[in-house]
Amino acid sequence: MAVMEIVVTVLMIAVVLLLAAQSSTGRTGRGTAHRLAEIERRLQLVMNHLGVVDERPAAPGVREHLARGDKIKAIKAYRQATGVDLRTAKEAVEAMMGPGR
Repeated sequence: MAVMEIVVTVLMIAVVLLLAAQSSTGRTGRGTAHRLAEIERRLQLVMNHLGVVDERPAAPGVREHLARGDKIKAIKAYRQATGVDLRTAKEAVEAMMGPGR
């Protein structure tokens, strides 16, 4: 019976540690989303500079709004998809539009 108690105790400790790790990960989610959006924006700038065109959609609705000329709705769609702030979304959408736009 002592072995069973040890197993149950170890399992309970593992569950508590997993819950603690999960709750701490939730706090950094916004920061991670912001950093990821910034990396995506910079990559898009490099692709634009090199003339590389990515035909896949960046975020749901963003390219569709840009095709209709609705930059504001594209920025809003980008923010909803990525969770970034307004400035980062604006820069990312402008980078998707290409140079000179």
